[in-house]
Amino acid sequence: MIERWSRDQVLALAPDAPSQKAAQGVAAAGKWSSRGTTGSVLYGECKGSGSKPYLACVDLTEPAYRCSCPSRKFPCKHALGLLLLCSADGVPAEEAAPQWVTEWLDGRADRAARSAARVEAARAAGPPEPTPATGGAESVRHSRVGAGLAELERWLADQLRQGLASSAEHDWDGLAKRLVDAQAPGVAGLVSRLTQVRAEDDWPGRLLEEHALINLLAVAYRRRAELPDPLAQTVHIRTGFPVTREEVLAGPAVRDEWAVLGRRDDVQDRLTARRVWLKGRATGRAALVLSFAPVGQPLDASLVTGATIDADLAFYPGAAPLRALVAVRHDTGPETRPGPPAGVPVEEALDLLARVLAEDPWTESWPLVLADVVPDRASIGGLPLHPRARDPWRLIAVSGGHPVTVAAEWTPQGLRPLTTYDDEGTAVLL
Repeated sequence: MIERWSRDQVLALAPDAPSQKAAQGVAAAGKWSSRGTTGSVLYGECKGSGSKPYLACVDLTEPAYRCSCPSRKFPCKHALGLLLLCSADGVPAEEAAPQWVTEWLDGRADRAARSAARVEAARAAGPPEPTPATGGAESVRHSRVGAGLAELERWLADQLRQGLASSAEHDWDGLAKRLVDAQAPGVAGLVSRLTQVRAEDDWPGRLLEEHALINLLAVAYRRRAELPDPLAQTVHIRTGFPVTREEVLAGPAVRDEWAVLGRRDDVQDRLTARRVWLKGRATGRAALVLSFAPVGQPLDASLVTGATIDADLAFYPGAAPLRALVAVRHDTGPETRPGPPAGVPVEEALDLLARVLAEDPWTESWPLVLADVVPDRASIGGLPLHPRARDPWRLIAVSGGHPVTVAAEWTPQGLRPLTTYDDEGTAVLL
């Protein structure tokens, strides 16, 4: 039986608002000369401006999309329109797909097999050994980073002596540039963010918190040899030392049925970052999958909010591992478990956050699934909402004043609701 996503889930896949509107324009049976489903694939022929129809199909196991139209948006309006038709039970089941669909699926299967083989080979080989040349370059970089962070510590001490009110934007910009020159881009990003903090209403307390965390990172880097290995790895990554995709995939993987809790897109410096939150149904483990693209370019849309994927996730190293890569997806068909993953009471969620922050004090966000909570205009189960997430009317409407399960992103400034679930267990995107 093919999984039928809700209208909200389909529209959330659109790269922008115009694509959502255009998809609804082609989500009518009369626009399609043929359409059908076989197993886990949707396909159809949509009338276009030319003599030949556009050939569109969607593999729901990932999902993946193919369309013969010239659109540079991904997924295009035809793939989205086909999914909208399916969500309204407007795509009939067929016994066999056309040849052009099976050829595309066979090609995808071959590429997936080669990718899985590369992952297994990377795991068997283990992390690459550093060569003398790279070891020497890393030693030079550590020296430069150490000198840059020593200057940072002195600067922070001067800031406290002079008073936070004297902080100026040009001071932060200049320091951030020097930290980039010192090859500490992670810390430079934290310093650059102080300009935004200074513009907030409650900036004195927030600015002091940020100064304290930046100083803690600088001190931790200086004393990294005394730290446990997982915490030292966290400090390296937060400072700006990269971990390659190959290194992550070479590490152990965690297989589970991962519930996709929600996603959020942020635009910074002409680059869009997509954060997708997952939770393992069996392990209860949290995960964050990040993807990046220049503004206006398509982002990874393979993780559908409200769906569940059977996959191996490889986690980046650290004291509280959260960021992960999808190493291998197992083709178990398009059916997924209905309903939310197991939630926890608010008290248990607070205990979890306390443990996470004890392990990694620089944690900026963490996914939570809260069970039996009643939302209001400013909180969920008593936990305050992020200032930008106040008045969550859709969540309040689904709740109707009764306890619900809510997936949310925790941040130091409050919760950002991601998804809730109605009485039938259907995901409602927030």
